[in-house]
Amino acid sequence: MYTERAASPVGATVWTYTPAGPGLGRVLPDGCMDLLWSEGRLSVAGPDTRAHLPEGPPVAWAGVRFPPGVAPALLGVPAHELRDRRVELAELRPAAEVRRLRARVEAAPDPMAGLEAAAGDLVAAAGPPDPLLRRLAAALEAGRPVAATADALGIGARSLHRRSLAAFGYGPKTLARILRLQRALALARAGVPYAETAARAGFADQAHQARDVKDLTGVPLRRLLEHP
Repeated sequence: MYTERAASPVGATVWTYTPAGPGLGRVLPDGCMDLLWSEGRLSVAGPDTRAHLPEGPPVAWAGVRFPPGVAPALLGVPAHELRDRRVELAELRPAAEVRRLRARVEAAPDPMAGLEAAAGDLVAAAGPPDPLLRRLAAALEAGRPVAATADALGIGARSLHRRSLAAFGYGPKTLARILRLQRALALARAGVPYAETAARAGFADQAHQARDVKDLTGVPLRRLLEHP
């Protein structure tokens, strides 16, 4: 079972996942990075380029999901160094800080509250995220073209790519592709017909949507909706 709610720090989301059976949940790319809590350990999920299938037996998880471009400034590491990886927080932050954050989670009434407090500590220490990157992510999430967005922001293609790698883990075109996938999934899950979903999400046609969904998630759209 999966539950989530909005969190106060920088538009984050806190969530919990409790396995309902032996199957492992498929984690889909969404442009975000997560601070994770499971079995008394803190770790970080970097930005995914493909669906991630957790290894090992099913266990309960909690996490705080940061919007695209936010987490690297909090962790002090470029996003591309964590692309498609799961890393112990102790590999990224000082041991004393990790102990303090772990104590925050353990002392809270539930992991979601503890992770929200820990995320607040990270945000307070790091300061506000780069507003240009927030504007870039918002524009791409809304489906605006990369080139037009770069022009509107007044930033060159090379600079945009370099800053995107550090903030998002990949270039702006890959981020746009992943966010388009998320738009399509939201529409399809709401019952919108596939052809209309493709048009509204920004695909060239339904066949383009089918190829992209299969490439990014590993399964066709219909199967993904039936067995996420």
